[in-house]
Amino acid sequence: MKYRAEIDGLRALAVVPVILFHAGFELFSGGFAGVDVFFVISGYLITTILIEDIENKRFSLVNFYERRARRILPALFFVMLVCIPFAWMWSFNQQYKEFSQSLVAVSLFASNILFWRKTDYFSTATDEKPMLHTWSLAVEEQYYVLFPIFLILAWRFGKNRVFWMIVVMAAMSLLLSEWGWRKQTTANFYLAPTRAWELFAGSIAAFMVRKQGVQKNNLLALLGLAAIVFSIFFYDETTPFPSVYALVPVLGVVLLVLYADKETFASKLLSTKVFVGVGLISYSAYLWHQPLLAFARWRNYGNDLTTNMSTWLILMNLVLAILTYQFIETPIRKKTFLSSRKAIFTFSILGFALFISVGLSGHFYYQPGHQKHPSFIQSIVLSDDYEADNYYLIAESWELQKQVNGIEFFGVDNVAKDRELLFPETSNRGNLLVVGNSHSVDFFNVLSFSEIISSNFNLARFGVQIKNVDDEFYSSPNYQAADVVVLCSLMGDEDLNVLLMVSEQIINDGKRLIICENIFTWMERSNYTKLDRLIIEGSLQNLDIHQLSDDINEEYTRAFQALSFVSADRKSTYIRMKNLLEDMSLKLDFTVIDRMTYVCFDGTCEIVSPTLGKYFFDMGHHTLLGAEYFSEILDTSGIADEIISRYSNE
Repeated sequence: MKYRAEIDGLRALAVVPVILFHAGFELFSGGFAGVDVFFVISGYLITTILIEDIENKRFSLVNFYERRARRILPALFFVMLVCIPFAWMWSFNQQYKEFSQSLVAVSLFASNILFWRKTDYFSTATDEKPMLHTWSLAVEEQYYVLFPIFLILAWRFGKNRVFWMIVVMAAMSLLLSEWGWRKQTTANFYLAPTRAWELFAGSIAAFMVRKQGVQKNNLLALLGLAAIVFSIFFYDETTPFPSVYALVPVLGVVLLVLYADKETFASKLLSTKVFVGVGLISYSAYLWHQPLLAFARWRNYGNDLTTNMSTWLILMNLVLAILTYQFIETPIRKKTFLSSRKAIFTFSILGFALFISVGLSGHFYYQPGHQKHPSFIQSIVLSDDYEADNYYLIAESWELQKQVNGIEFFGVDNVAKDRELLFPETSNRGNLLVVGNSHSVDFFNVLSFSEIISSNFNLARFGVQIKNVDDEFYSSPNYQAADVVVLCSLMGDEDLNVLLMVSEQIINDGKRLIICENIFTWMERSNYTKLDRLIIEGSLQNLDIHQLSDDINEEYTRAFQALSFVSADRKSTYIRMKNLLEDMSLKLDFTVIDRMTYVCFDGTCEIVSPTLGKYFFDMGHHTLLGAEYFSEILDTSGIADEIISRYSNE
């Protein structure tokens, strides 16, 4: 295949915006489109190579996979190997477990599937996953495995028909992505079927170049370049991707491939030494950038990276990319090292075996409830009551739910155990059913620790978003047996839209109803929350822990009173719920419990104990310590007595 310098330059135009986007430079708000540029380039190059080999009757699947192994695996294995000790030293339990899972997934060309499946409520924040970027490699690897087989099998029908088969498949994939971003956003982003059309766009371009060569058209080439640049600077995270919006950068690459003859301005620009040089190291640069940024966020206690920090990390990324390209990529690709086919395949198999073994050991060794702290956290002198690992606290808070209801950790909804009768068949106490999402677990824990409530009620929980309450819930044995139903969720607008209807149904069924107001959600979901950063930063300044505790609680109190530290949408929903409940009270007989009453009892909010024990682990979720503490306030404030007086069977 004839070398085209502008293609390497195009790689630079792809990788730099991706890195800057992930580093947090807002100017490059659409830098993620660089991945789509890579997909088109890969589709073009691989299809060109395959067509040439097939037409010249030298196609060999083994040879093809050998070239791909030399191109992809050495640098990838090196980056993964370097990441392991840093992940071990600097991670919490859940972080290391998820990192271990990613090692296995990368080795099986399935990391896109893993990250699709693991982007759940309780997983690590995406920008703190060192191997997250390998999802795009997995998509390409899946293409490399399947596309050559398709091409060689379909070639018997003729080159022209193969071309149109690819066009049809590309159109179907594009239509699927249009459906996907509306219905299955995460799957649409990560999975190959909705990304395939971008690779196929490159394949289509390869067929066209093979037939008519690269044409010279300054206008179309510049239009292609402008389309890519436009998407980088004018798209942002609200832009659905992939979708028809991705046609802009994708068609931009296709125009450059077809019309950027070496005499065009676009080709000359992309063929300059700077663009080509960055393009040559683009693969290594892409591999290094995400681990560097993720580990930096770990070490920065979850704080956003400053511009200076991001700049230094980008420079470090550049150095590592040059070294990796020079001493790992190039020697192995040119067969200076691992020169034989047997050697590269043996190296690949041993590498896969190593990372799968390390990954599986990390996955099975660390379970919910185990503790593992980063080395730099252990070196900070803090109160013994402070627990930095929020995922440990999550698991601990769900342990009570597991003991009572028998569910596995993090069973927010669709739990089979919810369909079994959890209340005793005969009892002198009333049956109280807590209904909702993860916030229902928080309130369930508070009620369980309450001596007044637990001595008067049998407790159970049914996990369901209020918007999803349906006949299955109403016919469930726990609902049928319940005397009191407590709706306790962090309700969004869709939940509020049906709250009146659900409440009417519960009351019409003869149940007594309690509705919890949304709790104020101050902290973000991360390995380190704002609360953690306040504690750590105060400890590093050697502040007295009791004074630090008072300062943190006072700051939270001010935030709650002003409804600050929350998004405008969440604040709007919070206010809407209060207004809705006031309107509903004119029509229905139910009790409202404002959970902030016990969090901010006597006007002072408490989210941390005097010895820095955390009462919350993230966006307003109680730790088990918090649930136990708040239950005491529930009992002493009269809230529990009010529930008993209105709803107890005694």
